[in-house]
Amino acid sequence: MKFSLNSRDNEGYSKVEVYHEENILKMAGHYREIINLIGEDPERDGLLRTPVRVAKAMQFLTQGYNMDPEEILKSAMFKEDYRQMVIVKDIELYSLCEHHMLPFFGKAYVAYIPNGYITGLSKIARVVEAYSRRLQVQERLTMQIKDCIQKTLNPLGVAVVIEAKHMCMSMRGIEKQNSVTTTSDFTGAFQKEATRLEFIRLISSDLS
Repeated sequence: MKFSLNSRDNEGYSKVEVYHEENILKMAGHYREIINLIGEDPERDGLLRTPVRVAKAMQFLTQGYNMDPEEILKSAMFKEDYRQMVIVKDIELYSLCEHHMLPFFGKAYVAYIPNGYITGLSKIARVVEAYSRRLQVQERLTMQIKDCIQKTLNPLGVAVVIEAKHMCMSMRGIEKQNSVTTTSDFTGAFQKEATRLEFIRLISSDLS
């Protein structure tokens, strides 16, 4: 069973979040036990609703499992003769590292060269969202975005670059707060050095 939480701020903005009620209750029970195991009192006033809040947060942060990235692209595919580079840059992404379930966040830069079909620009960002809202590693996330666009649109080439900071490096372990991880993957025309360099130049430039 799913239920919606609808909240509205002072400016009239309405946010609707959909949760699976049975899963929320099960997850909340586990989080309550975790709070107890780390030495806190789950019956303390400030923690009474924390297990449910965390369960809802986790469902929201992993909602990508309920999204079909290929269908997202197909929902706005159009025949078009345009065959130059299409770039969507500075796409914010937030994900959870599957090794420690700590956040990593940053930006994705995605490009493709159409081969008869284009897609709505917002759909590229939605594909990034669908894959990032799962338990992930940055390397696989990069490949999944690339593969989805290549398979669905069959373009002349796809390029994906992700830059992200990982809390598992900043908060624990080596504790290097300013480290940034960059991953990239290319297909087709982007495997040619000249095309790849043009892409890197364009995502590095400020056209404003």
